[in-house]
Amino acid sequence: MDKIDRLIITATQAGLPLVSEPYQAIAAEIGIASDELMQRLTTMQATGVIRRIAAVPNHYKLGYQHNGMTVWDIDDEQIDYLGQQVGDLNFVSHCYHRPRHLPDWRYNFFAMIHSKTEAAAQLKIEQIAALLGEHCHAHEVLYSTKILKKTGLRIKK
Repeated sequence: MDKIDRLIITATQAGLPLVSEPYQAIAAEIGIASDELMQRLTTMQATGVIRRIAAVPNHYKLGYQHNGMTVWDIDDEQIDYLGQQVGDLNFVSHCYHRPRHLPDWRYNFFAMIHSKTEAAAQLKIEQIAALLGEHCHAHEVLYSTKILKKTGLRIKK
């Protein structure tokens, strides 16, 4: 990572500017062309320097009061296939394959859902369960009670 990449990261790590052309504004701020900024961001994503560029909503402020991390015990040999299907559901914000910690924790697949009502959350959980079918042996839902963190790593300027 060179000096310009570091400037890009520090200029974007707290969020993009709320203007009609945020990338052009960032490029102007650090003194490079917007094409170069986009090329560098693409390269940093491709090489793993940054994982993603995404909106980080406050679900509670948007009216989603029933947010739950669903945890599933599914067949290990099916996890990649089923995980892709669950991750493609429009109501799943993120999902992960995680190691089991037997005998205390049997769950190896996590999928986060967001709903405005408890009934809507339950319907989403049932839809995931139906998709997982016979490959699912147990599940639980860990409902959020507050937001603990909504930021990634921060680099000092």
